[in-house]
Amino acid sequence: MVVKTKLYISLFLLAVVLMIGVVGFLFISNETFIDSLYMTIITMSTVGFGTLHELNQTEKLFTIVLIILSIGVYGYSVTALTEYLANDNFFQRIKYKKMQQKIQKLQNHTVVCGYGRNGRQAVAKLKKFNMPCVVIEKSKTIIEELELNNILYVEGDGTDDKALNEAAITNAKSLITALPSDADNLFVVLSARQINKEFIIISRASNESSYKKLKIAGATNVIMPNKIGGEHMASLVVTPDLVEFVDRLTISDECSTNLEEIAIDDLPSEFLNKTLLDLDLRRKTGCNVIGFKTSKNEYIINPEATTKLEPGTNLIVLGRPNQIEKLRQIL
Repeated sequence: MVVKTKLYISLFLLAVVLMIGVVGFLFISNETFIDSLYMTIITMSTVGFGTLHELNQTEKLFTIVLIILSIGVYGYSVTALTEYLANDNFFQRIKYKKMQQKIQKLQNHTVVCGYGRNGRQAVAKLKKFNMPCVVIEKSKTIIEELELNNILYVEGDGTDDKALNEAAITNAKSLITALPSDADNLFVVLSARQINKEFIIISRASNESSYKKLKIAGATNVIMPNKIGGEHMASLVVTPDLVEFVDRLTISDECSTNLEEIAIDDLPSEFLNKTLLDLDLRRKTGCNVIGFKTSKNEYIINPEATTKLEPGTNLIVLGRPNQIEKLRQIL
């Protein structure tokens, strides 16, 4: 703020010196306004152009004073401009503005509110899927980390509609709110659902009592990390091999088995209203269809070969990385 004030002062002083020069030459030399302006500019800029006429003693003294004033103001102006350009905030604003323009062009991205433990894991997973995402964060320290990792971000509070709009939430496919406070997450869900009626909202919750409130507010899914962590640890005792096998169903490791979700609407038109038998993924790619999601959001495990591929339905496919890659190439 101080640096910007100095810059404004320097501009004001330049204008004052210019006005003094023009008025001075108007009265001392009886020049026209244009000639007075010309004499003032060549004097202030010290370009060395010739004068319009031979200067008398008074005009010479006035010119000397004008040169001294100009040099002093120039020195102050250069210092103020250098401080302004060297200030981190100046370049930060330019960089942030360019990033905002990039964010506003995004389509079907994910907005992540909060870059704590859960938010960081969510962003890492999204990046592995090559899915664009924007983080809303207010901590200066965390913002520096986001910049180092080249992650798009909005500096602000997720509970603020302005921050949500800056994250292009109207164009987003989904929102993940991973703030530490359930009250803040509830507020984000309420605000986001009002702005975008259609997209998916995933919210973090710490307390059981917050679950129902978040669902009523508009959250598509509510995740309780502490509860999931406890259940996972207990499962490792009860069914360790099964849990370890399920944990391997991930894309994070090249030697792992992968699960892939396929939207029927994204398939070529010739597959619509056909059956799984017609799709014949097992023979073409080696992948197995282990799940089917109907248009009514019902899940069918190990669907029959006669299951019809209707619009609005999804397939859950299991396969090794190379098989999944082949699947992507074909479909």
